[in-house]
Amino acid sequence: MAAARGRPAGDLYPMDIKDIKLEALEAESRAYHAKVLKQPSSAAEFFSVPGREKVKLEASLMRFLPLYREESKCALLVLIDSQDKNTVLAIYLHSSWWLIEDIVKTTDPSREGLMQVQTSAERILLFVLNCIIFGMLERGSTCDVLFMPHSEKECAKIFWRSGEAAAFYTTKAKGTMVRDMIARKELSLPGSLCDSHTSLCYLLPVLDTMFVRRKFRRRGLGLEMLHDFCEVFTAEDALGISCPVSVGMYQVCQRFLEIHPEEQSRLWEVESPGDWSQRINIWLKIQLEQNFPKQMDVSCNMERFPDDEPGPSAKGWTNEKGEHVPQLGTSTCEEKLHKSDQEKASSLQPHGGEHAIQQDTDVQQRRESKKRASRGRPAEDRAPKQCRAMP
Repeated sequence: MAAARGRPAGDLYPMDIKDIKLEALEAESRAYHAKVLKQPSSAAEFFSVPGREKVKLEASLMRFLPLYREESKCALLVLIDSQDKNTVLAIYLHSSWWLIEDIVKTTDPSREGLMQVQTSAERILLFVLNCIIFGMLERGSTCDVLFMPHSEKECAKIFWRSGEAAAFYTTKAKGTMVRDMIARKELSLPGSLCDSHTSLCYLLPVLDTMFVRRKFRRRGLGLEMLHDFCEVFTAEDALGISCPVSVGMYQVCQRFLEIHPEEQSRLWEVESPGDWSQRINIWLKIQLEQNFPKQMDVSCNMERFPDDEPGPSAKGWTNEKGEHVPQLGTSTCEEKLHKSDQEKASSLQPHGGEHAIQQDTDVQQRRESKKRASRGRPAEDRAPKQCRAMP
């Protein structure tokens, strides 16, 4: 029974093995698992894990996890930690157990920068980055997110850096663009549906998930992925980032929009399917938070990811229970925007004035002054409460 860790096909990592057939991989894994079930415990082999004692290869420590959100498509056999049943130590591929740290590596020097996910091996890697590395190994203790695999046809790019998969991001296609892709026979799905319970498609391209591995943060990868997203959809007037957006992702957006002011009117935080009533401009929201931090206390209590690089960018990973950043309605804008902000706000609204922000700052200031006077309070405004982010 082959179970030892190794590199088949001449010192290659799983990512370097071409023409992988997922059905064959699963059949091989299930045959191996069946043999382990039948063998006596005394005949079990052991698997070496750096920095700890060898792990006994017994059936009680093995699980089949669905590779895709569609559970019937394909499953991977994984080895879990006997001390922490929520931690995956290795995956069974090509008749061998592979450490997670080896699955994300490559010997192919041409793998560098952002590359579209296309092959079966890249689909496995996307699963590892999403569900195992982020979902189990590097997820913050305060991150309340439900993790599920991506769909089989999820549009995704993996960021390669120095022979390792360092990051990834996924997108949802605009409904009309999906129909064009189907016509060109580039896509076999009916469209980028908002979820499995509706026939609605997204009304704009949406960046759904983004993740940078901890060891690759503070290197600008988040900025590069956001720039790539904007470059891919240059013909679109509006681009979305799915709600809720983490504090770390908002920091990436702020740096990006300061460097690329021409994109300030295009990026919106959106809820599916992305109608104008379900959007708020990201640059405007950043300005509001800076000018009136007291109104943003709830969002500031969201988790700050290490080194200000993004963890979950938004709704991604099908996080039905994510901590939502409170949306600011027009009434808040009417009460709080200064005259100096009016020009900025109007430039960020869609053409036709569908969501124009109308204010009368002088009238509002007089009302506030009267309220303070009636309560015996000084007319001067108090300094706003500072935003406090969790470490």
